[in-house]
Amino acid sequence: MTQILMPKATAVWLIDNTAMTFKQISEFCTLHILEVEGIADGDVAAGIRGADPIANGQVSREEIEKAEADPNYAMKSNKFDSDTRMTKQSKKKGPRYTPLSRRQDRPDAIAWIVRNHPEITDAQISKLIGTTKPTIKSIRERTHWKISMINPTDPVSLGLCTQIDLDRLVAKAAEKKAKMEEEAKKGLEDGDSLTPLETPKVAEEAAETEKVEHTLESLFKPSGE
Repeated sequence: MTQILMPKATAVWLIDNTAMTFKQISEFCTLHILEVEGIADGDVAAGIRGADPIANGQVSREEIEKAEADPNYAMKSNKFDSDTRMTKQSKKKGPRYTPLSRRQDRPDAIAWIVRNHPEITDAQISKLIGTTKPTIKSIRERTHWKISMINPTDPVSLGLCTQIDLDRLVAKAAEKKAKMEEEAKKGLEDGDSLTPLETPKVAEEAAETEKVEHTLESLFKPSGE
């Protein structure tokens, strides 16, 4: 197995954010299982900030999910490039990985985004916090099974996304909305400009009607008047 960078910091993150066993974490981080237990109890690595192994390219989201599903599964790390020490990851990006301990907070985050930024689409929300479109739809329509318990909360404070990602998405959605409104406004203006072209035709029809009415009046007008 490839040597893990910052093994203790990685172990801290895995303990806090996954359902992996101490044995799986010790094997992946090449730490003694008693050391991992000490980290979980707060006796070891106190003050060390957890390092996300997915963000720094040491392991894939799929590997963590396999390990969470099977306590006997030995999680495999990604291979590192000898020059850059960064992983050779696929260019195709999958859905954002949400730690197991925070997945229950996603409805609160969705409700906050829907309420405060209705211009953000379901697809964008799904990609931002790693949820599904049916879940977003049920919260929009207030048919979600726990709608009465949902408390709209900023996804950044819940740790489901970064402030930079949220700000970028809000700006992108606002720009797209402004562009659509501008195009709609332009379409209405173009439609109004066509009205004068129909005026001569309308005037001609009105003249014909008046001519017919005048002729009928002359036919039924008593003589001598």
